[in-house]
Amino acid sequence: MSREANGRSCPSRSFGYSLSRMHSDQNLGTSALAIGPVVASGRAVLAPLSGVTDLAFRRIAKRFGAGLVISEMVASDDYVRGSEEARLRAEGQGISPHVVPLAGCEPSWMGEAARLAEANGAAIVDINMGCPAKRVTGGYAGSALMRDLDLATSLIRAVIGAVRVPVTVKMRLGWDEDSVNAAELARRAEALGARAVTVHGRTRQQFYKGTADWRRIADVVRAVRIPVIANGDVASLADAGRCIAVSGATGVMIGRAALGRPWLVGQIAAALDGRSVLEPSAAAKTEAILEHYGGLLTLYGREIGIRHARKHLAAYADRASADGYASEPGERARLLTATEPAAVEQMLARLFTRPAPMRAAA
Repeated sequence: MSREANGRSCPSRSFGYSLSRMHSDQNLGTSALAIGPVVASGRAVLAPLSGVTDLAFRRIAKRFGAGLVISEMVASDDYVRGSEEARLRAEGQGISPHVVPLAGCEPSWMGEAARLAEANGAAIVDINMGCPAKRVTGGYAGSALMRDLDLATSLIRAVIGAVRVPVTVKMRLGWDEDSVNAAELARRAEALGARAVTVHGRTRQQFYKGTADWRRIADVVRAVRIPVIANGDVASLADAGRCIAVSGATGVMIGRAALGRPWLVGQIAAALDGRSVLEPSAAAKTEAILEHYGGLLTLYGREIGIRHARKHLAAYADRASADGYASEPGERARLLTATEPAAVEQMLARLFTRPAPMRAAA
């Protein structure tokens, strides 16, 4: 069995890292992120992002050292009814430990979905009470549950009662500024047997506007004894260090910042553990990008896979540019509109091959 399958990070040489190293500027401690009997390989977690954290993306992030990777959010009733889309979202083949986040507002559906996730290999079941999307909160799921803690409690009880694996809860600070109740929900979750909570440092009404308030996450940390994972605006090694220092959380969850750089979560995990932070070589990045594109076509089929890939292709092209690589005029547009996989793969293979010319001093 490979190191990856055992949930441990592989040797750095297996990723083709360059010899140059970035060192974390401080040792932020080495306490492990333990969720019941499941011990993560690092304290940085890849967030569940709908349309982003597909199976291939998660495999790559885990291989680059992410402590945990979480599948896309799964609607509990769709999953139980056998929806193919829900099944693909919850797929975890080749990932250990496998974490499935469930959304819903009916205890019976949530319990059945949790049993199904466990039967299909989930090592952890997460209850999503943090998603702010209107299509989710309109059905009184996601962060809408923070307006009714009694209902939220009944869902937690149903899921914990249905499975043997650890159950976690993801939440926001509250619904709005008049109902910041994450600490109370976390206390209830812990009392029922939840093994960890994740808190996004915004209310639902903020969506992603403004700045995540890590200080308020500290209120949750003080309220419970189980691990608290801080989420929101963690986009760099420095952000992660500040977030841990301000919130007192055990770990951090990285979401949108990982788009276009699935290696980021592993880098942050290394920094939080005081290990040297390695930048993948251009060849390693190219290999990962090609693997991701091929994985999307395999998972969804050619037509749907090409559509799913476009947001990732744009992010990878932008990352190459940010890393100082040049592209031909119009190449980004051609990359996003191409429908022949071979042509896309040729363009992806060139993203990290042309360093931008040095500008002459003024």
